[in-house]
Amino acid sequence: MEYIVSARKYRPITFDTVVGQAALTTTLKNAVKSGKLAHAYLFCGPRGVGKTTCARIFAKAINCQNPTVDGEACNECESCQSFNEQRSLNIFELDAASNNSVEHIKTLMEQTRIPPQLGKYKVFIIDEVHMLSTSAFNAFLKTLEEPPAHVIFILATTEKHKILPTILSRCQIYDFERMTVRNTVDHLKHVAEKEGIAYEEEALAVIAEKADGGMRDALSIFDQAASFCQGNITYQKVIEDLNVLDSENYFQIIDLSINNKVSDIMVLLNSIINKGFDGGLMIQGLAKHVRNVLMAKDPQTLPLLEVSDQQRQRYQEQAKKADTRFLYQALRLMNQCDINYRQSSNKRLLVELTLIEIAQITQPDDGVSAGRRPKRLKSLFKTLIQQSQPKTAAPQVAVAEPAASTPAPKELGNPSDLRNPRSVSGPSTPSAPSNTAPKLGNIGFSWSNLRSKSSKMNIIPGSIDGKDQQAAESHTFTQEDLELQWLAMCNRMPQQYSGIAARMKNMNPIITEMPQIEVTVDNELIKQEMQNIYKSILKTLKIYLHNDEIALTILVSDKPASQKVLTRREQFEEMSQKNPAVEALRQAFDLELA
Repeated sequence: MEYIVSARKYRPITFDTVVGQAALTTTLKNAVKSGKLAHAYLFCGPRGVGKTTCARIFAKAINCQNPTVDGEACNECESCQSFNEQRSLNIFELDAASNNSVEHIKTLMEQTRIPPQLGKYKVFIIDEVHMLSTSAFNAFLKTLEEPPAHVIFILATTEKHKILPTILSRCQIYDFERMTVRNTVDHLKHVAEKEGIAYEEEALAVIAEKADGGMRDALSIFDQAASFCQGNITYQKVIEDLNVLDSENYFQIIDLSINNKVSDIMVLLNSIINKGFDGGLMIQGLAKHVRNVLMAKDPQTLPLLEVSDQQRQRYQEQAKKADTRFLYQALRLMNQCDINYRQSSNKRLLVELTLIEIAQITQPDDGVSAGRRPKRLKSLFKTLIQQSQPKTAAPQVAVAEPAASTPAPKELGNPSDLRNPRSVSGPSTPSAPSNTAPKLGNIGFSWSNLRSKSSKMNIIPGSIDGKDQQAAESHTFTQEDLELQWLAMCNRMPQQYSGIAARMKNMNPIITEMPQIEVTVDNELIKQEMQNIYKSILKTLKIYLHNDEIALTILVSDKPASQKVLTRREQFEEMSQKNPAVEALRQAFDLELA
């Protein structure tokens, strides 16, 4: 007796035997019962979910001479018998992958003109229709839109996005769903019972997960496993035959991680890799396992687990031991490992580091073990910095200020006091040697220094960098100092004052009479904006120019009224009035202004 694979032997022949597509099959049966049939249908979905099978069943039911009350084919009339014996002249199947040219479509269109000899309709099933060329699609458009009354097209595809929108708009579209693990396992049980094969439900669940939603793939894997197991499909034999990593490894890794047993995890990882399993695939499988554990923690998300009942029970038991925070962080670490896996030059080390970090998540904060990343690193550095700073303030070094005021540091011993752009002038006094060497990078000024300092200062509104003037100052300053501090002040302004800050950068404040400062603006609107922040501007200048007697005056420039822009005709008339010879020249040559 000839052997037939299960995918063909147990292919559904009625709508009721189609697995996992109840909504679609009910719609098609109702269309057959009512006789309300469209001229074109599009069946789309992943591979092995029943698109072509449903198209054949639907085509047979359409031409059935005695359909049942439910809309199924009777399988007894001449039309059904001819279809079952593959000699029907009313149902044509075309593979668009190999018949994708314009000539093939024209040949098909010629066949549509011939009416059916038996039954009501000629049904054309075009499989993998997305493989048609653009020219073939365009040649197919007119016939698809207005086919003869006796013609029905059923198109099937796995890649709906590749079909032209003009084709989609002319069809009734049916989207087929992926097979769930539960539906696949139930169907495999039925096939195993028919074939007299013993099985373990966990083994069938592994086959269903490996099939990834395709019933045809599941039946093919089932045949392979049945051949390997010699009529007794067990879990251990299936994972050995399919080279699937046993889920027991995932349960062990999570249990060991909860107990912070890094060494045991490394030994287990080594045994997994020695069996030939890829570290990246192991991380992906572990991430899926952790996701299932997370779903098992809540009864509402428990139905999302597409596993067997025994596996679901194990997930629930581990979910009680695993903390939710641990699961979230473990998923984040594994997702990051999956992203970096392809680019890593040492893939095994990346996987090991990821598992080490996962195993350290639940470790107490006070302990530090192998692979532990210190959580109090910031506070540790803060303590070291405080210990390294001297308890007494370093002596100040007063530097005499020359006539051309050159910015100099006020204190060399304490870098935190170098924010003042000018030093206190006065007679130089000897200073005691400082334990801390001065940092030359903080001496003097540059545009980069101004930008770095301005990013830390907020002048509007309120005080500047927490500085409070304790004693009145009346130091003199130059025009250069004024322009420097004016620009620095504009750079320190917050984001909400960016508009007025940009305008102030283009202004030129001048010293009219020490310490009187005058700045000229273009119009009253800008003056009003500056008046709103006048106190903050004045306070900033007083502090950074070290003079509490500064007075700021804002003036509006006296620009002449803008002249009207003349048109060319107005310009010519004005020239003619000033110089009559221009008008005489125009009349002499009979010219006209364009």
